[in-house]
Amino acid sequence: MPNTKELQNRISSIRDTMKITNAMYMISSMKLRKARTNLENTEPYFEGLKMEISNILLHLPDMEDRYFDNNEDDEMDRERKRGFLIVVGDKGMAGAYNHNVIKEALLHITPQDRLYVVGEVGRHELAAIDYSVEPEFLYSANNPTMHRARLIAENIIEQYKNRELDEVHVIYTHMVNTMKSEVRVERLLPLKTHTFLKDEMIEQALHEQGGKTREQIEREAEDWYMIYPTPRKVLDKLVYNYITGFVYGALVEGSASEENARMMAMQAATDNAKEMLGALSIQYNRARQSAITQEITEVIAGAKALKKKKTKKGRRP
Repeated sequence: MPNTKELQNRISSIRDTMKITNAMYMISSMKLRKARTNLENTEPYFEGLKMEISNILLHLPDMEDRYFDNNEDDEMDRERKRGFLIVVGDKGMAGAYNHNVIKEALLHITPQDRLYVVGEVGRHELAAIDYSVEPEFLYSANNPTMHRARLIAENIIEQYKNRELDEVHVIYTHMVNTMKSEVRVERLLPLKTHTFLKDEMIEQALHEQGGKTREQIEREAEDWYMIYPTPRKVLDKLVYNYITGFVYGALVEGSASEENARMMAMQAATDNAKEMLGALSIQYNRARQSAITQEITEVIAGAKALKKKKTKKGRRP
């Protein structure tokens, strides 16, 4: 059994560690609230962008755009160049967060794909197994901002426009609730037309046009639906802002999921530390009691020995 000094050192060490895990829990909690608030504040704007794109596609159904999947069938005969934007964490101590993202990514990527990895952990792990991680794509996953999302979107859109990429996918973690997160894989480019022309969106657009049928709106659009400077330029600008918003949402969702996973990990570590402190406190009290009992026993034994010695001296003639 360890002596009381060793037990005191272990108890002191665990208490110091528990202070650190408590502090990390509080920091992650504040970052999580900030990330969710920022996302909620920007969601109405990007939902509005999505609705405007839907209106243009609804009124001008025959218009083709490079950002949409109109010409996807024409490119099926050649090998498509794919890019993946992967949102991972910058550091560990977040449970299985980083592992889950990388595990899901490995199910979809190939060594020929170009990887745009946000987060140090993902960059190092994927580069270590010989995947094509873009070396100059160095963005942090911590404290996502709109400026960072805009830079990432510009980088990806520019390569898509230059035909360096035929399609772009995003792999990130969506926080369903405080107890559950799931890794999602979604195609970013080319955009899927049916995503913007869902039945409920069409019904809302028709309602705004006074209950007219879709066929009536399409016929009238040729005469009165004017977009300045041109529908294509307006749509391109809306798409650019929409992609920026999508990237920003993925960054914030990933950051929120990481901080939530870290909160849960730190809470579990704190609970384990409390259990260890309880067990060590009992062990320390037993060791201390045993040491006191041993001291008392030695004192009593010494007193008895002195008493016997005095008794023997008193009996001498």
